[in-house]
Amino acid sequence: MEKDKKLVPAGFKQGPELQFLLTPAPHIKAEESVGGLMFSVVIALIPTTFAGAYFFGLQAVLTLFIAALSSVLFEFAYQKMTGRKNTVSDGSAALTGLLLGLNLPSGFPWWGTISGSFIAIILVKHLFGGLGFNVFNPALAARVFLLISWPLQMSTFPKPASVFGGVDAVTAATPLTAIKTLQLTHDLTKSVESVTEINWLDLLIGNRGGSIGEVSAVALLIGGVYLIYRKTISWHTPVSFIFTTAIFSTFFYLINPKMAANPVFHLLNGGLFLGAFFMATDYVTSPITKKGMLIFGAGCGFLTALIRQYGSYPEGVSFAILLMNMTVPLLDKYLKPRKFGG
Repeated sequence: MEKDKKLVPAGFKQGPELQFLLTPAPHIKAEESVGGLMFSVVIALIPTTFAGAYFFGLQAVLTLFIAALSSVLFEFAYQKMTGRKNTVSDGSAALTGLLLGLNLPSGFPWWGTISGSFIAIILVKHLFGGLGFNVFNPALAARVFLLISWPLQMSTFPKPASVFGGVDAVTAATPLTAIKTLQLTHDLTKSVESVTEINWLDLLIGNRGGSIGEVSAVALLIGGVYLIYRKTISWHTPVSFIFTTAIFSTFFYLINPKMAANPVFHLLNGGLFLGAFFMATDYVTSPITKKGMLIFGAGCGFLTALIRQYGSYPEGVSFAILLMNMTVPLLDKYLKPRKFGG
């Protein structure tokens, strides 16, 4: 037994003189790394990626590849030019590119895809300070930029059946686009049911026009449940998002059933599940408190239903999430938990 050995309190270092060590927060280390989180989301996106590739063919695969590769290259080039630490290996840039590609039509021009990657990685992510500092979801911000800049290309969707029929892909309006056209023209001789020709099985599995990653509701639901099961995301935001969309879609349907679709139609159409599970739950651009997540999701759901019913665009998920991204600092400030003993 050593006679001169003294007990050293936690936070102090044994030496000639007792030293108190100060380290910056956070002091609690998470078991999950950034790369691990990104990998979990990529795993969850596999079902909808395969569904999009199945229904839209090699063109969809090429679009996803260009989006992911160009995003990684832009991140590598920017960090190389600015002398910053390379973070390509954490997978965040590749995931952003994959999400961007899933939000695009399968026949979208390659130059437009690369432009979207530039907007997402350089303008929205790195010019705001890099991962952890961006205000808006990079993939969604890039999607909205492309939608406003090239609306024709962003609203041109091939029919899935034409891809497998061995003929040139022909374009077809999505169900939401058909409804929006009816609403804007105020054609009282038609109704929502007459212009959509709803096939519920096609809506579930993805055999319809739309962006690569939004068409299969079943595939997106599988991926979302996986993320919640793995505790990669919390259920609060997506459940609040989907539930609120259903409530207000029901309200609009009851007011004017001829010019509004039923709530089930709204849940299975467009990018609702893609946005609720994979976009609105982004760690950086969503609230950190459970109460904040519920309010954030409810705001997204309300704005989505409102834009779909009364806006000029047929889809409101992207705009809703970006608008609610701006409220996150306020939600975090006023809904932060009270300090222990306060």
